[in-house]
Amino acid sequence: MRPRSLPTLPALPALLAVLMAGALALAGCGGTAPALVSAPGMTPAACGEVTLAANPWAGYEANLAVVKYLAEKELGCTVAVRAEAEAASWEHLADGSVDAILENWGHDDLKKKYIDTEQVAVEGGLTGNRGVIGWYVPPWMVEEYPDITDWKQLRQYWKLFTTPKSRGKGQFLAGDPSYVTNDEALLKNLGLNFTVVYAGSEDALIKAFRDAERERTPLLGYFYSPQWLLSQVKLVHIPLPPYTPGCDADPKTVACDYQPYDLDKILNREFAYSGSPAATLIQNFSWTNEDQNQVANDITAKKMSPEDAAAKWLDANPQKWRKWMPAKS
Repeated sequence: MRPRSLPTLPALPALLAVLMAGALALAGCGGTAPALVSAPGMTPAACGEVTLAANPWAGYEANLAVVKYLAEKELGCTVAVRAEAEAASWEHLADGSVDAILENWGHDDLKKKYIDTEQVAVEGGLTGNRGVIGWYVPPWMVEEYPDITDWKQLRQYWKLFTTPKSRGKGQFLAGDPSYVTNDEALLKNLGLNFTVVYAGSEDALIKAFRDAERERTPLLGYFYSPQWLLSQVKLVHIPLPPYTPGCDADPKTVACDYQPYDLDKILNREFAYSGSPAATLIQNFSWTNEDQNQVANDITAKKMSPEDAAAKWLDANPQKWRKWMPAKS
């Protein structure tokens, strides 16, 4: 699935940019963005208050840190943050209590409901990040058991993964219970003698993989890229039967790998068309997996505050973020 691009809709920041005469790039992190020249029939808007969803994983926190910093320091916005699970963010996007989701992983069902049917949300363009969800093992296991990267071999290796929590089966470690996953159905439909055990959070999942590599204990679990841990511990992805469009349509019968995602942003429709400079910033925001991992690593591993981590990245990459900013009139 490659998300549709928001600029196909009318009266959007792409159009605004065309109408802005004498546009100049923002000069630096201390600048102040002036009022936008809005599309015909739209009153120019000051930024005012913007509410951004905060979903529970480090990559999202990195996106949020950078966008929030620019919205506050460059555009003069007042930014509120609403920390919650993905599904709740979509509901609040629909009722207007959230203005934007900064990293969306697919959710075709929610797009159909809120974008196509109810028409209360719109797609805000790609983040630039390529998302890969799947099954991973620590590197030492591939050194010790080279054929374990063939998922069929898990049928013979399942006893390696038994734990007190796995009730006589191999343990498959998942993360936050709010994450949308296919793992229970996959284990059943692929004929693997494993049971899903939840670590409870992304932090707990990361710790489990770190410990497994350091102590050389067996671990099979859910993980994903982009994620800052992969720059430190080279977890090995175990490919499942290849994904094809529609192979995961029925959650009960799914027997294929996860869909690769071009991650995108979702905006409340009224906010997207409001003329807010924050809406322009969010729609223009796009960076790489490496960019995201740098900020996430600073926040999570180096214990920097999100604001300091964002400022560090922004200071080092002005040529990237200046392209995101609303043009001066």
